[in-house]
Amino acid sequence: MHSLGLAEWFELFAHFLLLSLLAIGGGIVVAPDMHRLMVTQMGLLTDAQFNASIAIGQAAPGPNVLFVAVMGYQAAGLLGAAATLTGIMLPSTVLALVASRWGRARAEWRAVRAFKTGMAPITIALLFATGWILSAASPNAASVAMSIGAALLVWRTNVHLLWLIAAGGVIGALGWV
Repeated sequence: MHSLGLAEWFELFAHFLLLSLLAIGGGIVVAPDMHRLMVTQMGLLTDAQFNASIAIGQAAPGPNVLFVAVMGYQAAGLLGAAATLTGIMLPSTVLALVASRWGRARAEWRAVRAFKTGMAPITIALLFATGWILSAASPNAASVAMSIGAALLVWRTNVHLLWLIAAGGVIGALGWV
């Protein structure tokens, strides 16, 4: 854990405030920028800590955004968890509440329908970038093939995601990747 100065606390909180507004599709889609800030720029986490934070947060029951609190905690304790989680949740929650009420009242508008349709490719691209960052920690043909295979299965079949997660856990436990 690191001891942060006031400027670093503000930078961490403010950055997560901004990321909140980009997190279309969930907090995981902005993980590459979290990595840039917390690992590369500020040096608060190692690659292994960053990946472990995501794994722990995703494995825990509850919202997917919990990994942000785990990252903040590993970086700077309880205050770090509060800074990162409040930063990522506050703007997006307020914006989502206001926008959903506005959009529901205008669901038939062409612009509202176009906006919803246009957000899908952005979300997919951000998820792809997150997968790229996470798989870069252990670059080998097997992990890349598994990632591509899982993506294709999700895209082209009705296989439930929990089966794919379970399969990945078994493969990892057996040490195949």
